Amino acid sequence: MVDNSVIVEKTIRKNKTQTKRVNKKKASASKVILYAVLIFWAVTTIFPFIWVIINSFKPSAELLTSSFSLPKEFTLDNYRNAFNNLNILRAYGMSFLISGSVTVGVIVLSSMMAFAMTRYKFRGKVILDGLLIASLMFPVFSTIIPVYQMMIKWGLLNSATSVILPQIASNLSFATIVMMGFMRSIPIDIEESAYMEGANVFTVFTRIIVPISKPAISTVAIFSFLWSYNDLFVQTTMIGKRANYPVCALLNEISSKYGTDYGLMAASVTIILIPVFIVYLLLQKNIIKGLTAGAVKG
Repeated sequence: MVDNSVIVEKTIRKNKTQTKRVNKKKASASKVILYAVLIFWAVTTIFPFIWVIINSFKPSAELLTSSFSLPKEFTLDNYRNAFNNLNILRAYGMSFLISGSVTVGVIVLSSMMAFAMTRYKFRGKVILDGLLIASLMFPVFSTIIPVYQMMIKWGLLNSATSVILPQIASNLSFATIVMMGFMRSIPIDIEESAYMEGANVFTVFTRIIVPISKPAISTVAIFSFLWSYNDLFVQTTMIGKRANYPVCALLNEISSKYGTDYGLMAASVTIILIPVFIVYLLLQKNIIKGLTAGAVKG
């Protein structure tokens, strides 16, 4: 006679095998759908950049007749016009001056604010924390008129400073919240040990907190630089002289003044995108790490 326990054991094994096969089929089907969605998203995201780069090497007449094909002959005339007639290099210098100053200012101020908010107890701390979050809901359009009037009274209009100060103020809340989330995850014991060894607050902040917070600082630097670099609204509002235009404001002028020269526009867009790609490629590894650090404890 066959033992019932053996039959039951074989049945259980058979059911487990069938269950694993079904789960594998479901997993493979879900992966196919996931990869299909990601590939579609990647293609729709990357294609416009490739399209602009390819068209930047075409003459404007050819671009109008066949914009979705490879150029019949590659030409650099569009890039020559961009550098010679539009003075792209001067606009680049203005953009790097503004974006670099904004990035440094935001990093310094947000890191100090985050350190104070996470390590000290003081009256009004809860209110200040709420104001930081609430300030994210106010768009720059709602404050541009009083800020513009302030720049006129201070005599800063049409200068790099008139763009740097508003951009630092608009980016500071987000940067401080990111830095606070990271610093809350840093063990307080490290700082207490440094204080017991005779270190002061400045030493603890510069020698311990700042080096540990490099991922969050990199994240803040990336977003601050990109937001400042692409902030066309503040640039065109505060700077009215063409000689002081940053590169994005200059592109806006190209689209209106040279609206029919699509080859020049494509070349100018390509030139403008180069710094964005370089900054992102150099610091992309720290974006997610800086944003998610401290998410459990914070």
